[in-house]
Amino acid sequence: MRFPAARILLFAKAPVPGQVKTRLIPSVGEQRAAEIYRTLLERVLGEATREVAPVEIWCAPDTRHAVFQAAANPSITLYAQTTGDLGQRMAHAARKALTRCEMVLLIGGDCPVLKREHLLRALDWLSAGADAVLGPAEDGGYVLLGMRRMDGQLFYDIPWGTDQVLKITRERLAQLGWVWRELEPLWDLDRDADLQRYLRLSGTAQ
Repeated sequence: MRFPAARILLFAKAPVPGQVKTRLIPSVGEQRAAEIYRTLLERVLGEATREVAPVEIWCAPDTRHAVFQAAANPSITLYAQTTGDLGQRMAHAARKALTRCEMVLLIGGDCPVLKREHLLRALDWLSAGADAVLGPAEDGGYVLLGMRRMDGQLFYDIPWGTDQVLKITRERLAQLGWVWRELEPLWDLDRDADLQRYLRLSGTAQ
């Protein structure tokens, strides 16, 4: 394992029909939307577990879903997400993880193009002295946030789910005086147009 002193924090929802990828439901239905999310989750987990760093799956609403239970092993630990908005939940996980490791990568489960190479590059940069690493998303958010230390300013009073997240996060990093680096922009699968892009990528476009 390349970075045993790091942790990859994967934020994941249980793939329950009707509760994930809700913006896809009008076009594909609850069951198919849940299947798509599960496939994305399993793909990114596969990338993260390819000898990169120990993985912590931060599960919502809890750790009991069969997908989570099946994933658990000596290098993958399950934790239940705390309450609050996304920022509060990420801040809690990052703060806890940094008590037992030197650096963390926070990622979600719905980026079809986040690969092992991105995770390794982010951890290389942190190891070389960067305080943080951002993985910008094309929609104005981010698909990855890496840190060697914790500050709540990166997580509180941010309009999650909007195109302002990346801009505000950059501003907060600058205000903190942190040194950070950025990966190339990637994309999440949230809307119908993203789904068509994903299907073309996977060779299953209709």
